[in-house]
Amino acid sequence: MTLRFLGKIGSNKDECPQLFAADNGYVVIAWKTDRTEIVEIPHALLGFLEKNTYLDTPLTDTGRGTFTLTGKLVTDQKTLSQIKIEPYETAVEVPRAERDYFGGLPSHD
Repeated sequence: MTLRFLGKIGSNKDECPQLFAADNGYVVIAWKTDRTEIVEIPHALLGFLEKNTYLDTPLTDTGRGTFTLTGKLVTDQKTLSQIKIEPYETAVEVPRAERDYFGGLPSHD
């Protein structure tokens, strides 16, 4: 899988987590939780998503400026060799969806 860096934000130490565009979605380098497939990201990381796309997985607001989300654990060594992961982080792949509705109610003029 080929990765393209989109952005990073978070801690003062190393500005993690990070977001990458991947072949068929996104790869998120994020803080580990007690479940392997669930990671935690700061709200602001979503600002690096490609235009008119979103993470096609439910986001759960933690109430402290972060979301948890579920993704497929990245285990492929070729993919992992493209990124730096701290011991408290992990990498998950998340599907990308195209945004075609931007909210609001239709006008009844």
